[in-house]
Amino acid sequence: MAGSGTAHLREGATVLSVRNLVMEFRSRRRTVQAVSDVSFDLAPGETLGLVGESGCGKTTAGEGVMQLTSPTSGSVHFNGRDLTLLSGTALRGARRGMQMIFQDPVSSLNPRRRVRDLVRENLDIWPDGRTDSDALVTEALEVVGIDPATSADRRPHEFSGGQCQRICIARALVNARAMSETSSVLILDEPVSALDVSVQAQILNLLEDLKDQYGLSMVFISHDLAVVKNISDRIMVMYLGKVCEVAPSADLYSAPFHPYTRALLASIPRHGLDLPPAAELIRGEPPSPLDPPSGCRFRTRCPQATDRCSSEEPELRPVGDGHFVACHHPHLPVPVDVTATT
Repeated sequence: MAGSGTAHLREGATVLSVRNLVMEFRSRRRTVQAVSDVSFDLAPGETLGLVGESGCGKTTAGEGVMQLTSPTSGSVHFNGRDLTLLSGTALRGARRGMQMIFQDPVSSLNPRRRVRDLVRENLDIWPDGRTDSDALVTEALEVVGIDPATSADRRPHEFSGGQCQRICIARALVNARAMSETSSVLILDEPVSALDVSVQAQILNLLEDLKDQYGLSMVFISHDLAVVKNISDRIMVMYLGKVCEVAPSADLYSAPFHPYTRALLASIPRHGLDLPPAAELIRGEPPSPLDPPSGCRFRTRCPQATDRCSSEEPELRPVGDGHFVACHHPHLPVPVDVTATT
């Protein structure tokens, strides 16, 4: 399989399948190319980390998958249904099992509603004849470490940021629990970036436990590669709206091939990790998505760029077991013909 956006797709069962996702926005007479030809599959029970610098398009991609913002083109299949072909009530019903947890937990909760009502809201909208809504809400709050007896009648402003994030997770879990006969997906947009380090660890451990307990699949969006490493099965690296490398988590950290991935890893404080040298840190700011560079979008900041990089856009090519890279000059320990198709 070859192509600019499909070489890294997984074989076998998938709960979420994104194909050639494009997200563009008009800005006066110009077009912002936020997401360009992004494709990936998510297997049941898998966590896919989505990383990159601020402005690389990772959050926009997540919103496009959720259909919070309609994609310019591409398809998003969830449990076998293409969400891009649906609208209104049909779309809301089809994506019930797909929940998004946002970066700012406080502002994502309605300050006028009580915690019990916030967590139960989805069940009220889609009751399906259920008589156990209160029991599901109580269970979800207990699972995330919020005491229903003392907290269910309080409002969001009475909780800390970490507690509000737990409430957001409980709200998503209620829907997953109610739809236990179908696969559920959580899309987490920087879910711990606004929290203290100790609270971050609590939330990440909680997500790992819930993933096993409820059989959840997750897309974990973050700019923090140290956080992503601990929770992801696979990692997809984005730069200026394009996918530049995809690999199993352990492989990406032990043998990053794309110069941009190596630069991201080099920026992490060491703490005993075996990472590329700091000399590989990149300089300067990313180009504007209003006018991305020709060929490889990273070439304007890449120390290895050649004339080929400016004239020919690299395609994702396999360089190992489940490892794909979009680069004309990857850092390969063993020479691999990355121009060959499969």
